[in-house]
Amino acid sequence: MSDDVNLHPAQLGPGPVVAEEPPIYRADINLTQVNRELTAAIFRRPNAWWWGGLLVALGMLNIGVYVIWVQLHVGLGILGLERPVMWGTYITDFVFWVGIAHAGTLISAILYLFRQRWRTAINRSAEAMTIFAVICAGIFPLIHIGRTLIAYWLIPYPNSRHLWVNFRSPLIWDVFAVSTYATTSLLFWYLGMIPDLATVRDMHPGKFARKVYGAVAQRWKGTARDWHHYEAAYGLFAAICTPLVLSVHSVVSSDFAVSSMPGWHDTIFPPYFVAGAIFSGFAMVITVVTIMRKAFSLEHYITIDHMELMAKIILATSMMVSYAYLVEIFMAWYSENPFETHIYIWLRFFGPYAWAGWLTVFCNCIAPLIFWFRRARRNLVVLFIMSIIINIGMWFERYVIIISSLSQDYMPSNWRYYAPTIYDVGTFVGSLGLFFTLFLVFSRFVPVISIAEVKSVLKHQVAEAAPLEESHV
Repeated sequence: MSDDVNLHPAQLGPGPVVAEEPPIYRADINLTQVNRELTAAIFRRPNAWWWGGLLVALGMLNIGVYVIWVQLHVGLGILGLERPVMWGTYITDFVFWVGIAHAGTLISAILYLFRQRWRTAINRSAEAMTIFAVICAGIFPLIHIGRTLIAYWLIPYPNSRHLWVNFRSPLIWDVFAVSTYATTSLLFWYLGMIPDLATVRDMHPGKFARKVYGAVAQRWKGTARDWHHYEAAYGLFAAICTPLVLSVHSVVSSDFAVSSMPGWHDTIFPPYFVAGAIFSGFAMVITVVTIMRKAFSLEHYITIDHMELMAKIILATSMMVSYAYLVEIFMAWYSENPFETHIYIWLRFFGPYAWAGWLTVFCNCIAPLIFWFRRARRNLVVLFIMSIIINIGMWFERYVIIISSLSQDYMPSNWRYYAPTIYDVGTFVGSLGLFFTLFLVFSRFVPVISIAEVKSVLKHQVAEAAPLEESHV
């Protein structure tokens, strides 16, 4: 099928509608303009919005670099850590970023296996977000261990002292789970970009740039043989990545669930953490896509229908998270365990951390209820504001889980109120700067929407509309 096919859907008469789902893209988009519009950000000079965003992101990144430099020279004492709270905002940030990384695999792998065509508008950005979020997540355990230069001891390798890691420790499970997830997601992301990198190679006017894009495109020619191997490998990666969505954050939750600490020792943590990860991940996708949609004029490809579908998923996962909150409170009351009751009910909702507990409930349980209304789901301003509110709430959810459980242990004489310092805050600000810097640079060299998959969906729309058009002649 040639690229100059005009895609006009059939004008439906009074007869029955045969199509199972509405068109994903508008009728006035044709294949001839897809290459030009989706590669415009690469061939045109970036506008003032892109440069402004990059300057802000680099400023935030510099703050984080300075804070980490100071910590490596002075030590962990500059943080708010003190006995008994020896896990502070660094572990909160780690769990937050791992949760953000989940939406990319969900969109790319699970929705691909279920043949959900609407994923084509957001899967490339979500996959990139996954890689960058995993990079941000990996920073915090490395600097939290204090002796970053020997972090490789976490990896089991033959050594002259015959020392091995403790495979029964959930912290070691994290190393294997996150590294496996990062490696598989990176390969899955790169595989999906190969046809588009070849498209940029053929369109680029620069000789050196054509060589670079040609090298990373793996000599892609677009033959039937290439597409056969590509689709087989892509489907295989999607099948491999699907269980990782459930396993990775379940392993991260095991850091807490396998302990005997009140507030952590809870069997609901694995599914609860997975639902929360999808919840926060889709919220971050909306944040990124809303900005990118406006900056690169992609309204034809990232439509309001795509945004509404993501809002529906956020609403569903918000209900799951709310249910988990209620189960935690009910089981603490029903168990009649005074330590669990003290943590789950008094400390988090009526004690010194009540402000964080109620903020979490508002952001994650009450505020998303606005998505029950269709008008709110289709309003970009509401979507953008809500995505930020949800991610604030999910960060404080992890903060409440970690800090409140540690701050008051079995000895009242050991109780402390934890308060983060400017260095804790500065490190998290730096991770945000790193995330957005990587994403902005990525958007300048790679199409942020999959060209090949958009064309495939457009051709499917033509094929589905043709029988309908003939039936009404």
